Amino acid sequence: MTIQPVDVALDATIEGYLIGSPVSVIREYNSTPGTGPRLHRHPYVETFIIHRGRALFTVEDEQVIGAGGQILVVPALAAHRFEVLDGGTYEATHVHANDRFVTEWLE
Repeated sequence: MTIQPVDVALDATIEGYLIGSPVSVIREYNSTPGTGPRLHRHPYVETFIIHRGRALFTVEDEQVIGAGGQILVVPALAAHRFEVLDGGTYEATHVHANDRFVTEWLE
């Protein structure tokens, strides 16, 4: 077996099947307050590993502020969105528990 590192940009999107992985990854790097994806859901779990900055997450009817050093796990089929908050750059790794992105946009 040969392990081959894959170079990725700070805002890269990588589907796992392209690199032989069972998960897909989004590297989020954003410093514009109020930005983020609109309401959506996936048929699999999504894990947010927040490296720095803050974002307001809405998951179903709950809201929570996620900050650097925290991990948030959104269950499969849960409607969710987030928006970057003031106070610095939001940098995170979003892990999709699927080798391809499957997204149902709700708004």
